[in-house]
Amino acid sequence: MADLEALIFDVDGTLADTERDGHRVAFNLAFKEAGLDWEWSVELYGKLLAVTGGKERIRHYLADYNTAFQGPAELDQFIAGLHAAKTEHYTRMLAEGMIPVRNGVKRLLQEAREQGLRLAIATTTTPANVSALLQHSLDPQAESWFEVIAAGDIVAEKKPAPDIYIWAMQQMKLQPQACMAFEDSHNGVQSASRASIDTILVTTNGYTVEDDFTGATLIIDQLGEPDQPFQRLNGSAGDFSYTNIEMLRALHGRGVK
Repeated sequence: MADLEALIFDVDGTLADTERDGHRVAFNLAFKEAGLDWEWSVELYGKLLAVTGGKERIRHYLADYNTAFQGPAELDQFIAGLHAAKTEHYTRMLAEGMIPVRNGVKRLLQEAREQGLRLAIATTTTPANVSALLQHSLDPQAESWFEVIAAGDIVAEKKPAPDIYIWAMQQMKLQPQACMAFEDSHNGVQSASRASIDTILVTTNGYTVEDDFTGATLIIDQLGEPDQPFQRLNGSAGDFSYTNIEMLRALHGRGVK
């Protein structure tokens, strides 16, 4: 197998636990602001997460959960406006420090940079959301840590389609065998796997712990810290109790699915 050269990260649920108390809350604020009586509960939002992309999620909600709603003639424009308002609320929440990165994320990224690994992002969320999360929850200069930020509508098909990973690797001029993907959901694992990335590390969250992660190399509950070990859910982590670059190189060397 080729040497490990790049780490490619999903964002929502992976770098930060953003969904339940971040995006969901921001959607509800946008709905209220628009005079709509929609309320996405924690349970409902978990179901809506089966669809990736915010605008796509609103459309799915209208098609499957709120069929009585009489939308305007320009439905696409209406949905885009709701999504833009939601993004404003979400980025404000990030600026106020309400959504920290997950355990072990900052340390691992710093270790990767120190050891010369290239970093990229492959996500379905909007570029504005990514920028706000990196700047306010990780480091003011964190955007510069990533060689490529593949986000939002930069590709036609969102996860579980492989397009976003393929685009990121093309920009970096890397083959899948030189990359490792970090995901938190079934759709994310499918996307990376269909892009021919052999090594996929999953960190679950409350919404995705029951997902089907077929194709993942290792499934853990968090990246962990030296004094806060992860819980292994599936796959072998060897003697490692927290994620570091040595562990990632060992996982990549196996390339086990």
